[in-house]
Amino acid sequence: MVQGDAPPMATVHDRLVALEGRDIPVRLYRPTTQGSLPVILFAHGGGFVWGSIDTHDGICRRLAAQTGAVVLNIGYRLAPETRFPGPVEDVYGVLRDVVARAGDYGIDPTAVALCGDSAGGSICVSATARALRDGIALRHLALFYPALDPACDTPSQRDLAAGPLLTQAAMRWFWACYLGTADQTDPAAVAPAKPVLQGFPPTTVATAEFDPLRDEGAAFAARLSDLGNDLQLTCYPGMVHAFLSLPVASEVADAAMRDTSKRLRASLWDRPDRA
Repeated sequence: MVQGDAPPMATVHDRLVALEGRDIPVRLYRPTTQGSLPVILFAHGGGFVWGSIDTHDGICRRLAAQTGAVVLNIGYRLAPETRFPGPVEDVYGVLRDVVARAGDYGIDPTAVALCGDSAGGSICVSATARALRDGIALRHLALFYPALDPACDTPSQRDLAAGPLLTQAAMRWFWACYLGTADQTDPAAVAPAKPVLQGFPPTTVATAEFDPLRDEGAAFAARLSDLGNDLQLTCYPGMVHAFLSLPVASEVADAAMRDTSKRLRASLWDRPDRA
């Protein structure tokens, strides 16, 4: 089954979020009819150039089921038609709308997290930096095998240049589509400066043993950890890039979702009036 298990939800609702001159499609997964719930905004992977709400439907359903939170799956604009910072502006714009109109979404604006896989992880890092700049508090940041190094020159990028599944050449092409002529050292793109990182919320990073992106995820986690942030990094053995999206059963993949959901739930449900 593509995307693994797809747990039933109390409600699943598609809607458009009106931003400046554009409408961004989103899908809300509500695991219970209970009132105001925490919310996880999800940015899908796909190398910045493909992927959609539908391709990550199963992942979002599992996140909602395992955390008890509303999950909001964002259909941000794709490269190369929309390059950086366009996709970040879409995700961040949806975040601002959710916080400003929490009652319309049935969520608690004080219990908000961001989560993304692969390219979506990079977008979430940039959106987190913007949220901190504007005083929007986030409870957690969760990243599955994030793409964070446009240079594509880490040891794992070189050692696993031919894959499996994802290649170094493909990642270089994805980054070129996303950044275009933008300065690839722009800290707002993928590498927030130290003062910004110091304000990051508790963060969970899940990487895969046989993924060219493994070392950049680890390097980002190390930067946060060195600054004293609440950080958990786990490299899942035997896994390849995008393992949560593969149509195969895997106890290791299940563990990655379970471990990350546990951390998200702990951050989002820490008020005495919540079960």
